[in-house]
This record gives sequence, C-alpha cells and structure tokens, in this order.
Amino acid sequence: MLLLHSPLMLLLALAFGLALEWRIGEPRRFHPLVGFGGWVKRLEQRLNHFSRHGKYTGIALGAFSVLILVAIPCVIYGLIQTYLLRLSTDDFNWISALLVLLNGAALWFALGANSLLSHVRAIATPLIAGDVPAARVALSMIVSRDCSQLTETEIAKGAIESNLENGADAIFSTLFWFMLLGGLGAIAHRLANTLDAMWGYRTPRFNYFGRCAARLDDVLNFTPARLTALSYTLLGQTRAAWQSWRTQAPQWDSPNAGPVMAAGAGALGITLGGNAIYHGQIEQRTDLGAGPAPQAGDIARSMMLVKKTLALWLLCCVALLLLAWVIG
Repeated sequence: MLLLHSPLMLLLALAFGLALEWRIGEPRRFHPLVGFGGWVKRLEQRLNHFSRHGKYTGIALGAFSVLILVAIPCVIYGLIQTYLLRLSTDDFNWISALLVLLNGAALWFALGANSLLSHVRAIATPLIAGDVPAARVALSMIVSRDCSQLTETEIAKGAIESNLENGADAIFSTLFWFMLLGGLGAIAHRLANTLDAMWGYRTPRFNYFGRCAARLDDVLNFTPARLTALSYTLLGQTRAAWQSWRTQAPQWDSPNAGPVMAAGAGALGITLGGNAIYHGQIEQRTDLGAGPAPQAGDIARSMMLVKKTLALWLLCCVALLLLAWVIG
C-alpha cells in the first residue's frame, strides 16, 4: 500500500483487476506470460550448458538469469509507477486513475484463478464421463508427472493436488503480495513462480541452474502458503486438516506445498500424495490427508474449497483496505 497514495486506490485496483479476471480471464492470444516463457527458454538454452559447468558456475548462471528475468521487468514497472506518482497529487485525478488501472492490470496479469479452475474442470468433466484417456491428456497440461498410464483414482489425485497447490501459488500468493506491494508485488511473484515452474526441478539439467529460482519461489510463498493452509483448515474438516498439516507436511519435500496439500487433503477428508513418476523416475512421496483415495467427484469438491478460500481472502482484503482507509 505504501506504493500508492491511499488504501482506497489499492481497493479500486483490486476491484479492477478482479473484474478483468472475471470477465476476460486468461488471454487466449498474446498472453504476456507466453512471451515471458519464450525469453526464459531462450536464455536458459544459451546459459545452462549443464554438461560443461560445475555446481557453483551453474548456480551463479541461474542466479544471474533470475536477476535479469525478474529484476528488469520489475524495475521498468517501478519506474513507470514512480513517474506517475510524482505527477499525481493527494486528490484523486486522472493520474490517480492511471495508477489504479496500472495496478489492476498487473493483478490481472499475475492472477491465475480462472485459468486454474478451467484446467481442473477440463480434467473433471471427461473423468466423470468415463473418458479416462481424455482426462489423462487434460491432466498432462498442468502437471510434470507421467500421466500415460494413470488410473481414474490417480488422475483425480493429480488434479486435486494441482488444484490445491496451484491455488496457493497462482491465486493466494498473488493476492498476498498485491496487498503488500500493489501491482509490483504481484508481478514479481508471478515472474518468480513462472521461473520455478520451468526450472525448479532436481534433474541433471536444472539441479544447479534452477536452484536460485526454486529458493526465491520458496521464500516468496512461505507465508502465503501457510495462510492458505490455514484457510483450507478453517473451511473444511478442521480437525483432520490440522492433524494432517502438523504431522505430514514436515515429511514432504517442498516446504510450502507440504502444508498446503496436507491441510487441503485433510479438509476434504481424502488421501493424496503417494508415489508418482516424474521425469522417468519414481518419486517416493508420503501420504497426505486422511480418508479414502479420491474419485472423480472429489475434484469438484476441491474446486469448491479453493473458491470458498478465495471468497474468504477477498472479504479479508476488502475489510483491511476499508479499515486502513477509514483510520488513515
């Protein structure tokens, strides 16, 4: 909020960004993240000669790449906003309106609510209809695991895990950083999260080069992930969610995905996790949650949990901004 004149401006930017997300959703053509992903791929191909470089060189090149890809767009955005702030006054005028539009557009760029739910729905619909091959294809669009031989239960498990975890990454972490730093925070988080999604793997290719991207994403998502896990806990089967979060999350490799998925699985009363094939290798994963294995119908229940969590977060955001406006 310190980057804008008043909490009211941030509230208006929030409303504008949500309106764009609701009415337009993810752009089908000329999506900025698609272009950004192209830059990420080209830079990695030029710098990540993992067969020639040692550990520290690989990490240094990865850190340099993260600096270029995250810092430069954020600096450009910050310079534009700083220039507009210098021209504006305390009274709401056309420059203030531009700042609202700028920050709202940044939130729309970073927020992935419509996209996530559409992808998850595209898995649930054929799976409920009994079209397992189509559900496998739809799941493969949003996960990195091998989906070619998955059963109905495994497909449902993958869809729910992605829904819960990406809900934290693509929706709630974005809102968290938007509330703290406006559009600049939302953009910084989305770019860092995209780098982690593309480079954050413990494979020979990315183990060193992608390490900085993975750590940056861990830091940015640490607090939002736990707030998301708390929200899932409060809005579902609270006792089971809390128990799963407390006992199972520490056994998960990811410090942020563990709490989110354990709490989400417990809240839904199902069991997630378990072994899965990634990059041709079986990854040993602990079980998360409590209850039976998920079925196709449980995907819709997980989507409802994310929607209820989003409603709760938006109510809290609006209440905090209105309170800050009144007090200020």
